[in-house]
Amino acid sequence: MNIRLRHIAAALLALPLSLAAATPAAKPDVRLWRLDCGSLWTYNLDELSDTRAYVGQSKNFVGSCYLIRHGDAYLLWDTGLSKEYLNKPFTQGDADSTSLATTVVDQLAKIGVKPAQVSMIGISHYHLDHIGQAADFPQAKLLIGKGDFAVLSQPGHEARAKFFSPWLQKDANVEKVTGDYDVFGDGSVVMLDLPGHTPGHHGLLVQLPKRGAVLLSGDVVHFRENLESAGVPSFNTDRAQSLSSMDRFAKLARNLDATLIIQHEENDVARLPVFPEAAE
Repeated sequence: MNIRLRHIAAALLALPLSLAAATPAAKPDVRLWRLDCGSLWTYNLDELSDTRAYVGQSKNFVGSCYLIRHGDAYLLWDTGLSKEYLNKPFTQGDADSTSLATTVVDQLAKIGVKPAQVSMIGISHYHLDHIGQAADFPQAKLLIGKGDFAVLSQPGHEARAKFFSPWLQKDANVEKVTGDYDVFGDGSVVMLDLPGHTPGHHGLLVQLPKRGAVLLSGDVVHFRENLESAGVPSFNTDRAQSLSSMDRFAKLARNLDATLIIQHEENDVARLPVFPEAAE
């Protein structure tokens, strides 16, 4: 009888471990906020075509950034225009115009998030309208394409490098991303390798519990016409990579039935809830 009881006791002790192994991990609470990160009037839209597709055209672009909450952790995706553009006059005339209406820090305060709570900032690429407020989060881990990070130390890129000063020091907290990068290790937030606009350009895939997949473009394209016609800006660093990345981005959106957000396209950004509401 004692031997039998010992076997039963051993089986009972082992049971919780077996159940734990068989129970799937709980899905993370993921939410996404769209942030206002600037307004940009491009007088000569033809700069966004190396085949002269937009001669004589102009266009208004929005600057957008995104806050993603994963459980208790916060990731900021892109950081918009710098504060030097705050409250500058914005005109849609015969010259480029750039303005910032509010800062990222001020917007986060409206939802009770302090800068110190942002544990990571993800940068799609090194262009100035995507990196301007990065240094307001010096404690955060920087996630940036390896190819883009390498450019920051090269002569002629000092204007870009100054926005990354907290991460250009020895032993700085930087993840130099190559390929796709699963930010939290559970597939809910993935940096997507989409080079061509810049050497290390990335987009972002966010899997929301209710809405499903949301794809953030970075600048793989700047507006819908670019995507539909496979238009390549004249200043992209690699034409072949640009076309391949556009193709991948469009097919991911289709195959995942994702909400595709071109970050500079006002109508796309408007598909997400108006701040301070979050997409869930």
